[in-house]
Amino acid sequence: MFMGEFQHNIDAKGRLIVPSKLREQLGEKFVVTRGMDGCLFGYPLAEWEQLETKLNEMPLSKKDARAFVRFFYSAATECEIDKQGRINIPQSLRSHASLEKECVVIGVANRIEIWDQGRWNEFTNETEASFDDIAETMVDFGF
Repeated sequence: MFMGEFQHNIDAKGRLIVPSKLREQLGEKFVVTRGMDGCLFGYPLAEWEQLETKLNEMPLSKKDARAFVRFFYSAATECEIDKQGRINIPQSLRSHASLEKECVVIGVANRIEIWDQGRWNEFTNETEASFDDIAETMVDFGF
């Protein structure tokens, strides 16, 4: 399980340090793709394979399903952790998540997320302000 919040800078070449606490679970190679809410999602290969199975079961006849699968797969890239513990994030993914310098890498159960520091701060401030309301709706999910 991935958890925690870590601050790191991305360099001009798109290299970002993957926190050591997350590296072992991710493995030497893992998949990074566009995420929701303006961040990137990173999946260990085994988790990615499970996700692929679910995505391949989506009906091609549904426009939203086709759009979601295209959006998710088209940006997916396999990243390899180098000897310094960094990955190279392609420009298209950096643009999607507005990654320029200060980044936040968080663990979210079965994946990691990579956020621009400013976007992450906005998200956490908005969520914190309505956390009690959000918590009440979690009852609907059996929480």
